[in-house]
Amino acid sequence: MLNEITTSQHIVKYNGLTFIEEEDNIAVESALTIILDGEEFATMVCTPSKLKELVVGFLASEGVIRVFQDILSIQIDEGKGFAYVELVKKQSNQKNFHSKRFIGSCCGKGRQFYFHNDVMTAKTILTKLTITPEHCHQLMTQLQESSVEFQETGGVHNAALCTKDGIVISRTDIGRHNALDKLFGYCLIHKISLKDKILAFSGRISSEVLLKAAKIGVGIILSKSAPTNLALSLAEDLGITAVGFIRRRGFNVYTHQERIQG
Repeated sequence: MLNEITTSQHIVKYNGLTFIEEEDNIAVESALTIILDGEEFATMVCTPSKLKELVVGFLASEGVIRVFQDILSIQIDEGKGFAYVELVKKQSNQKNFHSKRFIGSCCGKGRQFYFHNDVMTAKTILTKLTITPEHCHQLMTQLQESSVEFQETGGVHNAALCTKDGIVISRTDIGRHNALDKLFGYCLIHKISLKDKILAFSGRISSEVLLKAAKIGVGIILSKSAPTNLALSLAEDLGITAVGFIRRRGFNVYTHQERIQG
């Protein structure tokens, strides 16, 4: 299968007994540089798919925009690996805060954000949405079964925006944060309501992933993998239910257990 996410590579495989020549599917990786109001803003290494969503979600995550209408124009040059973005209101001062270290409290509870833009964009989640253990297993199963590119290459991450009834939209990328930015961008472009939404994710719940969830605005994140301690500290303070190690028999609820009801 050849598409913008995977490519074919001739390899030699050792099967424990002998060497075999065959074709293998490999995840595609490329660089995308965002030119914001005529100036270079950031370069991302990503899977070259859904790039408009990626750029929109990334800019929102970085606090450059709040809604899609803050963008005057956006042009993607896939061949050269550039995204040209013009804002309605120029915000050249944003580059002074991009990826800059920030020491400060989160929600007044003593936690610390690492970056200044996280202070501006991470939201405390107040949703009253609840789900059952069955929902947790069903949504994770759906995510894994729909992850065709991972099954082919083993080299990508998958993230999905869900309701209790199933997956609404899913995105794939070599970078776990990129997959989340694509979801964020899709929501902004299409004005998707997030009040009843759940995030299902294939990778570990790091602090970066947790903050992306807060910026998107979802109150429940499901993963088949482990969390980190900083992610759980942020999840506790930001009001996000973090569920990890979702496997056949069970799972772990790390924060805000009240949203998982049997």
